[in-house]
Amino acid sequence: MKLSSIGYLFKEGIKNIWNNRMMSLASIIVLVSCLIITGAAMLISVNVSNLIANIGDDNQINVYLDYSLSDLDSIKLGSQISKIPNVEDCEFYSKDEGIKEFEEKLGDDIYQSMQGDDNPLGNVYKVRLTDLSEYKDTIDEIEKLDGVMSVSDRAAIARTLTKLNYFVGIVGFWIVTILGVVTLFIISNTIKMTMYSRRFEISIMKSVGATNAFVRIPFIIEAMTIGFLSGLLSSGVIIFLYEPVRETAAGMISLIGTSTIPVEKLWLQILLCFCGIGIVIGFLGGFISITKYLRKEGGEILGW
Repeated sequence: MKLSSIGYLFKEGIKNIWNNRMMSLASIIVLVSCLIITGAAMLISVNVSNLIANIGDDNQINVYLDYSLSDLDSIKLGSQISKIPNVEDCEFYSKDEGIKEFEEKLGDDIYQSMQGDDNPLGNVYKVRLTDLSEYKDTIDEIEKLDGVMSVSDRAAIARTLTKLNYFVGIVGFWIVTILGVVTLFIISNTIKMTMYSRRFEISIMKSVGATNAFVRIPFIIEAMTIGFLSGLLSSGVIIFLYEPVRETAAGMISLIGTSTIPVEKLWLQILLCFCGIGIVIGFLGGFISITKYLRKEGGEILGW
């Protein structure tokens, strides 16, 4: 095929988008919605998986002491924790240090009213374990000590996050499947409308010997361009919103801040993935509708 012919077919495909701009716009809106939901589900899944991996690699637990326990008794309890065989290090973290972290959020008046005996927090020990394979047994031993109120069980957090990841995957799969079918339907109808408006031209082209490929290419280009524009728009939205959402989540849950993946490491993958998916969906939608239409011959195309 000559270069001039390729240029002509490409130009016709772009022109078709403008001629059927309302249907093209509807296709883009639905596909953008589908890709944003898909992208959100994928990013949640990736970050949750990374969070679970970090939890698995982290051998530190927090031991929360009874509120009524004095600093002296807390220090004595710390020596008991240190004697447990699997404990590598035991660092004391006083309730005064704990309340200081909330100083900015509480404001001066409330912060000052929570000093000394009015401090609602308890002392904490940050305990680092030697062998993660004995994680559960070590926690059980620590919980048996008098004065220990609770122990942060990161294994329980990991199990909860795994269930969340599974739920997000299932819900995301069905939403993407439904929206994908709807998108294919709308793109197919957009192409059909374009072909119907040009049915006389197509009939003449076929009558003088134009191949199906020559007739098909402009409509394939139209559908793939719609898909590409949708991928570009949806990836832009995801990249723009990702970091603010990540920072908000990190502000609510401190564990998230250090375990999620920053947008700098993901933006290129998001852009390429979304544009690629958009082009593939556009190609499929256009190809399906064109193939069915081109099976007809002259009189059928014209509606005679």
